[in-house]
Amino acid sequence: MSVTTDTAHAAPARGINPLGDLSEHIVRVLEKNGADISKLGVPPQPEPTDGLWEDVSVPQARARLNMWKNSIEDAAQNEYLAFRFSHLDDNQRPNTLRGWLDSLVEAKKLDARPTVLNMLMPGPIGSGKSAALSALGNEAAERGLWTLYVKHATYLTWRRPDSAPHNMKAWEVRKRFVECDLLTLDELCGEMDVTATEFARRETIDLIDARISAGRPTAYTTNLRSRRQPGSQAMGVVDILGERLLSRLESSAHLAKIVGPDRRKPAQPLDW
Repeated sequence: MSVTTDTAHAAPARGINPLGDLSEHIVRVLEKNGADISKLGVPPQPEPTDGLWEDVSVPQARARLNMWKNSIEDAAQNEYLAFRFSHLDDNQRPNTLRGWLDSLVEAKKLDARPTVLNMLMPGPIGSGKSAALSALGNEAAERGLWTLYVKHATYLTWRRPDSAPHNMKAWEVRKRFVECDLLTLDELCGEMDVTATEFARRETIDLIDARISAGRPTAYTTNLRSRRQPGSQAMGVVDILGERLLSRLESSAHLAKIVGPDRRKPAQPLDW
């Protein structure tokens, strides 16, 4: 009986075969478990080109960036995705926000609690607070932080049964906004300057207190003063949240007051 050799179905040669066609994911798994990639015939892998800090996996960071974009889209504020620090003027405190973000990224690398946990951004209506907040969120998401945007009033609505988007349960809403690396909470205590329901007060305190206790940073904008002003019927934040919580909020916070004229006001008054 003659023996023939079919090279098309020959068994692989003994020894180590080149692994250059492995997926990036498998290569990272091998590297994480101590494999010497150079000896396995895998060519050097390119460095990330999108500025992500080195301790975050690129696919995870890109997923987080998409979650940020989705949170902006859920708020129907797609135009906010264009803002960066370079688009802000001095009144919107870009250098302050940039420095704070640097400290958050560094704390995340070290798995440490940020020194300044909260950024308070009060200011009058139309002064550019939401644009500055969105610039902060855009930059943070691009640097690998799991960042979310939500208006305070929207969060309260979503915490009611069957009110959240994407079929999320009320507990899932809380979990998402409590556990993200950075929460940008727009219009804190908005629409509560005269009255605040017990539900709104309880849910607000729960969200803020949970994030403070976990050491997760939050940036807030608000049109309200910290406390009720003499002769005014309008509440301050302390009248809604209580002195104890506001004290905790302020104890590890930086105040970046946004000033300037109303950017939404027309150049000339409209004649109605």
